Amino acid sequence: MRSGRMNRGYADVWSDVVLIPTNRPIWASTSLLLPTMLARSTTRPASGTVSRSSTTRPVSHSYRNRPMTGQSRPWTVQSRPATARPQTAASTRHDASYVIALLEGRGISREVGMAALDKDTGRVMLVQLADCQTYVKTLHQMHLHNPCLILVPDTFLSASDASLLPAGKRAHTTSLLVEFIREEFPSVPLEPIGRKYWNELSGMQFIDQLCVEDDERAGTLMAVRDKYFALSATSALFKHAEAKLNTRFAAGSLLIRYVPVDGTMMIDPETVKNLELVGNMSNKKLPHSLFGTVNHTFTSMASRLLRVNLLSPITGTAIEARLDVVEEFVKSEDAFTNVKTALKPMNKMDFDKLIVSLASSETKPTTTAQGASTRVSQMLNLRNIVKCIPQLQEALAGCKSHLLRIVFDMVSDERIANIERLITKSLNEDTLPSKHGIGAVNARVYAVKANYNRLLDVARETYKENVGDIYALNTTLSEQHDLPLTLIYHDTGFVFSLKKSDVIEELPKGFINASLKKGKWQFSSMELKKMNARMKDALDETLILSDKIIQDLVADIIVDVGALYKASEAIALVDMLLSFAHVSIIRPEFTGTLAVKAGKHPILETLRTMGTLVPNDVYCDDSSSFQIVQGPNMSGKSTYLRQVGLLTVMAMCGCFVPAEYASFRIHDALLTRLSNDDDMEKSLSTFASEMATSAMILGLATPSTLILIDELGRGTSPREGVGISHAIAEALMEHKSFVFFATHFNELSTTLSRKPSVVNLHLSVQKSRPSESNFGMTFQYKIVDGAPDNMSHYGTT
Repeated sequence: MRSGRMNRGYADVWSDVVLIPTNRPIWASTSLLLPTMLARSTTRPASGTVSRSSTTRPVSHSYRNRPMTGQSRPWTVQSRPATARPQTAASTRHDASYVIALLEGRGISREVGMAALDKDTGRVMLVQLADCQTYVKTLHQMHLHNPCLILVPDTFLSASDASLLPAGKRAHTTSLLVEFIREEFPSVPLEPIGRKYWNELSGMQFIDQLCVEDDERAGTLMAVRDKYFALSATSALFKHAEAKLNTRFAAGSLLIRYVPVDGTMMIDPETVKNLELVGNMSNKKLPHSLFGTVNHTFTSMASRLLRVNLLSPITGTAIEARLDVVEEFVKSEDAFTNVKTALKPMNKMDFDKLIVSLASSETKPTTTAQGASTRVSQMLNLRNIVKCIPQLQEALAGCKSHLLRIVFDMVSDERIANIERLITKSLNEDTLPSKHGIGAVNARVYAVKANYNRLLDVARETYKENVGDIYALNTTLSEQHDLPLTLIYHDTGFVFSLKKSDVIEELPKGFINASLKKGKWQFSSMELKKMNARMKDALDETLILSDKIIQDLVADIIVDVGALYKASEAIALVDMLLSFAHVSIIRPEFTGTLAVKAGKHPILETLRTMGTLVPNDVYCDDSSSFQIVQGPNMSGKSTYLRQVGLLTVMAMCGCFVPAEYASFRIHDALLTRLSNDDDMEKSLSTFASEMATSAMILGLATPSTLILIDELGRGTSPREGVGISHAIAEALMEHKSFVFFATHFNELSTTLSRKPSVVNLHLSVQKSRPSESNFGMTFQYKIVDGAPDNMSHYGTT
């Protein structure tokens, strides 16, 4: 038997590999230089901010005061069919499920605390960071946790929001943070919470009581103990859940984690949109995005983990551990097939959602048949998942990579085996899972083993006799009227069904409530209605008696809920890494140099037929950190820039990349200016939008940042555009970031070429001139060294 807890070394490695390593700080600068024309007033009255000295102890109200609750040689492999899961439009959409509480402190540091609760999975993420005046880091964290509701102190709202405030509450000036949230999330409701409910001590009590007993609990409590704003946000979050969502969680049942902002690459929301990381820009229903390209996951947990990693790739040595796993899957067909076979029965299962449903139901005993039915269904689903884990354990037993050995130990936890024994002791193993109809009802009725409770056995026998009587009635009526009647089960009970073609004129007398659905008549009779009533009474009694046994079983299982969360994390990670191993691509290296040979745009590669996508090389190091990319319209400049960004994100997620050779640098942020559109929602013209984004980039850039800029200065006159582009380019060079700067301004290749780190590149074009009046160009879509030849027009004459 294995120990119920991982050793400390494993726990440290695991927290690095899954998502949130804590190896080094990202931000070397938090200042932001906005142009004078775009400067917003950042003066905030005392009433619109909070400080430690303003903390008060919550008083009795509808919210309760106390919580209740290395480097390697490049190699290539043959492609493998992507058969894990068909890609559909639904595959790339992510429903908002997080309730987020935000609290900002006063002072120039702009410290923000955030607590995010996923209502579906029960995961709680705590963040505290020092932000800049555009709150780009806070908005980035909010995008990672797709919000359906945002909670802020009532002192953050303005007089125009008076309708949201409690009666008699005085409105104050809206905080700048709230303004940015409204601009970024216009469709997400904003709800004010009384300032007295944002309490540090109460937040710590909630975390101490609700956090699962696992290896990371002590680290979480240590990390948050001095995070005043994150703790206060936690207090407001859980008190809102109790009072407004009517949800309380069992003690030690939630996976609560403090997420440090260092150790991941920051990608701002505009970059996420322009690079199409998780959604297609032209049509959100299409799967043509980086997420849709690499997502071959089976489980919902893995799909969520993939999304978070694409939006916030890891920056530590754990990348190599992930790459080791992907390499093992790619090289070993047996390992790939065995793990895939083990995960396939878990298709579309959501372990996290199931765990939190059980944890919250344990605190809310029910006497209704509907609630009892739900709890029995949850336990049957848990049984089905737990039964799949031994097969995954067997598939991982022969794997060699260190990370897969950790996953093997996590799914081999003796507490999971104990949970399986508890379930097997109480539930029937031969009950077949069914989602609809009478099969699903029977699965719940016969979920608990016979002879477990005599009253339950009697109730089940009564239910069985009533169902038998209904089927006997169907047989009798079929013979009496010489009609092939069948039975269909709905939530209200059984109804008769008959094909439309079997009814010559009209239904025989005695049948009522006839309706035509999908070419079939559905109807009932008075006798059937009486039998349905008796059957429903027996069914309700059976489910309520079963629920009493299930409640005892849930209470025993919740004690070891930490093992279930660990198993869920392990399954999600191995599922995500398996999806990375589905295509013919190369393992990247991580050095101080960005070097890609014959790299391809990963999204376009899935859309183009074989051989039609032109590969391009990339080389960028400290001596060539600023690269000017030129070429006429439609020559491929924007695609080249996006290719650099997408390949970097893939590599830093631990995924192989489409290239013959690839070496990358670890970046702390990916910042872009790729769109030249107006921003009507923020009332910004193209030029103003360019300047706002440029100011953000200049404020956040460090020597480890990757910056992609496309056609800067197009929103003003050519002369002013050249000057602005030159000034911003020089400022970026001082940061020594890796910059790819696409431009139409040929003057920049001359004025900037004197700088030691500048390299001129262009997309090659084949020019033709059959006659004096006929001029044409053939785009090669190939990046070459040097500045392009001057062109007087684009071959349109």
